[in-house]
Amino acid sequence: MSCDDDPNGMDCSEVLDHLYEYLDRELAEGDCVKYEEHFDECSPCFEKYGLEQEVKKLVKRCCGQDEVPGDLRAKVMGRIESIRADERGEERGTPADGE
Repeated sequence: MSCDDDPNGMDCSEVLDHLYEYLDRELAEGDCVKYEEHFDECSPCFEKYGLEQEVKKLVKRCCGQDEVPGDLRAKVMGRIESIRADERGEERGTPADGE
């Protein structure tokens, strides 16, 4: 996934790789500002940000905790990586399952 205009010179894959760090406010303030500017200009990344933000809210409501449990986070991140791999396979015009 990438933006047409490359907002803020940030690569979308880099933004999405650090999305949870941004959501958890684990990034330096200057980096947070860069991410906010990227989300303002990049609708695909903003959509992913919104989805992940809602997942965090749902986990908090259902599990009664602020942080996503480690095993759940690992499963979600694994699924995200699987989807990204499928998208990369489709972008190259090759089947995602290696056929």
